[in-house]
Amino acid sequence: MNHVSCFAFYICLLSIIFTALPLPVNAAPHPQNIPDRRFGVIEAYDAPGAASALGAGWTRVTFEWNQIQPGGPNDWIEYPVADAVLDTERAAGREIIGLIVTTPGWATDWGKGAGVPLGLYLPNDDPNNAWATFIRQLMSRHAGRIRHWIIWNEPDIWETSFQSWGGSVEDFVQLMRVTYDVAHQVNPDMVIHLAAVTHWWDANYGRELFLRRFLQIATADTNAAAHNYYFDAITLHIYFSSDNVYDLSRFYLGLLGEFGIYKPLWLVETNAAPSNDPSWPVPNPQFNISQEEQAMFIIQDFAMALAAGAQRIAIYKMTDLDSDTANPEPFGLVRRDGSRRPAFTAYQVATRYLVGFQSATLDRRDEAAVVTVQRSEGWTTILWARGPQAVTVQVAAHADSAILVDWQGNRRSIGIQNGLYTVDLPASSCSHPGNPCLIGGPPYLLVEGSITASAPPLSVASAGQPIATAIPTTAAEEKQPTAISTTEAQQQPTSIPPTVTPTTTLTPTATLTPTATPTGTATPTATPTPTPTATVPPPTATPTPYASPTLRTLPAPVPEKSSPLPLPLKISGVILLGSIGLWVISRQRISK
Repeated sequence: MNHVSCFAFYICLLSIIFTALPLPVNAAPHPQNIPDRRFGVIEAYDAPGAASALGAGWTRVTFEWNQIQPGGPNDWIEYPVADAVLDTERAAGREIIGLIVTTPGWATDWGKGAGVPLGLYLPNDDPNNAWATFIRQLMSRHAGRIRHWIIWNEPDIWETSFQSWGGSVEDFVQLMRVTYDVAHQVNPDMVIHLAAVTHWWDANYGRELFLRRFLQIATADTNAAAHNYYFDAITLHIYFSSDNVYDLSRFYLGLLGEFGIYKPLWLVETNAAPSNDPSWPVPNPQFNISQEEQAMFIIQDFAMALAAGAQRIAIYKMTDLDSDTANPEPFGLVRRDGSRRPAFTAYQVATRYLVGFQSATLDRRDEAAVVTVQRSEGWTTILWARGPQAVTVQVAAHADSAILVDWQGNRRSIGIQNGLYTVDLPASSCSHPGNPCLIGGPPYLLVEGSITASAPPLSVASAGQPIATAIPTTAAEEKQPTAISTTEAQQQPTSIPPTVTPTTTLTPTATLTPTATPTGTATPTATPTPTPTATVPPPTATPTPYASPTLRTLPAPVPEKSSPLPLPLKISGVILLGSIGLWVISRQRISK
């Protein structure tokens, strides 16, 4: 064989090797197709086409142990959806966040209480440690699909009808010990989230807050610091009040700081369900919230969460289902018939003009709220009236021009006078009175910067337009706390006592009692909903500055291994290499 034949032989051999490279079915999509990871929607898989039109960058999937292994450890049911559905979600660009909850009866240590798994204090490699065995199977099965896991749901709910965790806080710390160890054996880059709390189930009944009790026990463990106190992020569920979104997020970040711990915060469930949608009328609602107010809340909610330092935010939920019998109100952005509520468009408007987010500050909170977001190529200032009076607000200009966008996506140019923009803010309908109103008036987005300013307008009729995309955060960034500005502009009221609420008091009432979802987890209605009272004075024009904690550097996680080459690239490579080989062989024959 001469040197030309050898060359052809090696080219063909390389093409065969190239073809044999492994390709997992769950290979991630190209980053250019990935929506902004900062904004998510719960249960996107129930309406995947709508979720893609929405531009959601992540979704949560609830893995209920009692549904996956109902009869014993040898059962395995793909619940709530088949593995192939999860792969489809990832192919659409949405990151999957797993929530693990609900111990089956056969695996429950009833002597300790509901939810507490048998053998929890046994070594993690002991097959009789039912929790360690299950999560090792679950996390290994979804290695490559899911890297973020939320461990349990609303363990602060103590009322037995809705209780998912009946064990002690000590038992819950042990649950997290086992989880953190096993998860990092499966994947050293796993991100473990502490269970979301409602706050109100403890605060309104004078109980010490669940997170504080957890931290008191965890920080007393001499091994905890070396294992990041057994969690990498905290999660919250906050509904109906954008002021509460800001105040409670800041409060819980400060609570971590009391123990010298600084972790990212995710607002994993938030929304303000409407009561007047003819497709799902709500009898005797505690809050008369219109569909338009739900839409207004979405934008106010995102603004306050970002200003408070939330790393990610998700709306509960994607769509109403016929099985949502436990929900007294419709939380979906999409109705059961597939039509979209106004909140769908508001979500698109908010994320479109917040793409490239870098930082946010709450600049004003009196009769109006003003949140300034700095983006990679400009600024977006979100403004709304907080009470029943219209307000005129002046905002300092960052650029020579701007557009003003309403919550429906309608845009108009706005002029500058003496370095200021002047914006007239309509009053809140205040059909849910308080001081301030529970949901503010129609918000506006003052957009400065070339990229977002050129985005096409959105409306209810055109809500399916493509959404601008952004590269997701890196693995290292996701374990770091979100940087929170310490400027005087970012303020909140004086420190919030743990047994009272900021701005309004949320009290469980007979008209909206907590219920369990069909899947066995607590619904947003398990979070007691607000009944406004004057327990805390409303913030003034010059609230006491909130000093954010000094951020410490966490150990850098192990970088994710690069994904194998996607199938289209492999096929192209095989064709190219094979063609080269055939060309060389043909040239060899011609030369002869």
